[in-house]
Amino acid sequence: MDKSNIKLIVSDVDGTLLNASHQLNPKFFDVFEQLYAAGITFVVASGRQYQNLRKLFGPIEDRVIFAAENGSYVVYQGREIHSQTLSSEQIQQLVGIGRNVPSANLVLCGKKAAYIENNDPVFINHLSTYFESFEIVPDIRSVDDDILKFTVCDLTGSEQNSYPSFAHLFDHYQVKVSADTWLDISDKLAHKGNAVSMLQNMYGATKEQTMVFGDYLNDLEMMNEAYFSYAMANGHPEVKGVARFIAKNNNEDGVLEVLERLIGIMAI
Repeated sequence: MDKSNIKLIVSDVDGTLLNASHQLNPKFFDVFEQLYAAGITFVVASGRQYQNLRKLFGPIEDRVIFAAENGSYVVYQGREIHSQTLSSEQIQQLVGIGRNVPSANLVLCGKKAAYIENNDPVFINHLSTYFESFEIVPDIRSVDDDILKFTVCDLTGSEQNSYPSFAHLFDHYQVKVSADTWLDISDKLAHKGNAVSMLQNMYGATKEQTMVFGDYLNDLEMMNEAYFSYAMANGHPEVKGVARFIAKNNNEDGVLEVLERLIGIMAI
């Protein structure tokens, strides 16, 4: 396959584009400028909140497409391209289950903000890394917002301790362990793969003209939407199993290395 014909690049954030300290290498912005000048569209696809991503990529926020909340909220230049929300009935069901999980800190992820009931400082500190805008409310079931995702923050381990309580919902929802401490549940159609497919249609990019990077289980679907699918060396075994290529780990700037090689190929 010809990498010089890439039109669309999609990257996860945590564990992928950011290092283990959740920092973005400043070199990324130089690489982005070269990709942008070559007419390549760059998409940030993350479980993070849109407001948080916009701050993280501030210098280029008007030239990046954000597929936030695991692809359930796609925004470009402040304009919503797509959203996939949960119904009030679904929210009631998910909150009901979550309140019976002792280690679960519940988060409703809306378009305007995230909503929580727990003001524990350790939880709040962890939450603040991924959510720029959040509110502590008496009852998250009563907020006035379009809800994109229901999230459990489990500081004891999401895959081992919270996931089993929600695993039976797999046929009706997207139930994704998205990191060591996060479990994300959204509408069945809300995932990064659908977001990538939609953007491919919008921008006239085939799978062979698409490159994706990811590390965790919420990246699985988008791996199938690109020929140039890269799992990080530090990634989950299931993601490595479906990706076509492996990039160096996030602490070695694996994504940047691949993108710099791509720029070199395009310059020939």
